Amino acid sequence: MTASALFEPLTLRGITFRNRLWVAPMCQYSVAKKDGVPEDWHLVHLGAMAAGGAGLVIAEASAVSPEGRISDVDTGIWNDEQASAWARIVRFIHSQGAAAGIQLGHAGRKASIWPAWGTDRRGTMAEEDGGWPTVSASAVPFTGYDAPGALDAAGIDAVVGDFAAAARRAVAAGFDVVEIHAAHGYLLHQFLSPLSNQRTDEFGGSLENRARLLLTVVKAVRATIPDTVPLLVRFSATDYAPGGWDERQTATVAGWAAAAGADFFDISSGGNVSGVRIPLAPGYQVPLAASVKAAADVRVSAVGLITTAEQAERIVASGQADAVMLGRELLRDPHFPLRAAHELGVTLDYWPPQYLRAQLPAA
Repeated sequence: MTASALFEPLTLRGITFRNRLWVAPMCQYSVAKKDGVPEDWHLVHLGAMAAGGAGLVIAEASAVSPEGRISDVDTGIWNDEQASAWARIVRFIHSQGAAAGIQLGHAGRKASIWPAWGTDRRGTMAEEDGGWPTVSASAVPFTGYDAPGALDAAGIDAVVGDFAAAARRAVAAGFDVVEIHAAHGYLLHQFLSPLSNQRTDEFGGSLENRARLLLTVVKAVRATIPDTVPLLVRFSATDYAPGGWDERQTATVAGWAAAAGADFFDISSGGNVSGVRIPLAPGYQVPLAASVKAAADVRVSAVGLITTAEQAERIVASGQADAVMLGRELLRDPHFPLRAAHELGVTLDYWPPQYLRAQLPAA
């Protein structure tokens, strides 16, 4: 068996992941009943990637409240019916030897929009069509969307409570990992970035103030979940815009979040400002992950146009990241980890027995 950094187990708190190839949370916009309850699609979508050899399967951004949904066909975890449906999916993921995670999200000013597929309508969904009023750090709209209302103190307290309650339900449903979504221009990112946060109270202005909501959420979730459950935070490391959120601020806040109880940081980028130039290229976000890892001395994952076994192996072996998150490549091939192991000369003992007849000879 060839040595491979990518297929070395990784332990966070009480969970050991069988490898460093992880499933990034990917919104499916597939809750036909519009009640936030995951359906058979979610079972098959996530279950296929667990059977395909992933070390950690993270379910899509699931709203901590109805108004926190990106669209009306998003999953949620704000009630026990949703948690019960997630438990069925978690059981299957576990049956395939993978760890199960869920990303807790609140879309803020990017909520109540038409879903990404199934309609040709875009932008904010009006209330008469089933939409709802949105909230944010400030009454500053995302380009092309309706203006949100600025959260008051009671609204901020409610958001913190919603994240903690969702985390409690996630653990009760059997999830091994909880991730807080503070990226891609959603609510917690809206508070972090000076481009979307124009507050003059204790939640605006200085970096310490802009990070206050995220850190309060981290502390509340950490206090809610068992000590054995790893807590991840997803950051966008840059807004790609002058005067916006950047790598330096990300690293600083990651250090604070680690002190508050977060264990691992999922580094992405963008999403808070439209019309920016994003330097798309293979592994384009890996340097961002490496920068945050080095500056904050924390463990991180890298994501973004990672498409080959050799590329993923190099990222982990070089120490740029501790794991890689895959998205679109896993949509193309849910069994990418099994294929990657073969290409890297690694023998795995967790091929599904139903698929062993398809196992290729050692490379």
